[in-house]
Amino acid sequence: MRVFKYRMFRQWAKKEGISDSALKKAIDEIERGLFDANLGNGLYKQRVARKGQGKRGGYRTILAFKEKNRSVFMYGYAKNDQANISDKEEEAYKKLAAYYLEITDSKLETLIKIGELFEVK
Repeated sequence: MRVFKYRMFRQWAKKEGISDSALKKAIDEIERGLFDANLGNGLYKQRVARKGQGKRGGYRTILAFKEKNRSVFMYGYAKNDQANISDKEEEAYKKLAAYYLEITDSKLETLIKIGELFEVK
């Protein structure tokens, strides 16, 4: 399983102090069936703990996930900043998730080279 983060998500996660290990833990939980919401078409909502506050008061992430293939963190927000994404945003993220999950490995490598995606280490 390869795990990536979209450029804007990477900037947000860095600002919020969310580590790559926290993102890997979120993917591990999804793989074990412990996800917060399967929104359909490979789109998931998953909680990530905030330092000192745990998951409940922490962050929400929106990501593309395809078992035994790849996942891409696309959007994140603090629960106290935003209750949820809108229906319109959800539809847009579903389309983006489908794109990220179906592209070829060569196209994926191109997106990494141009700085759109970054691999979670």
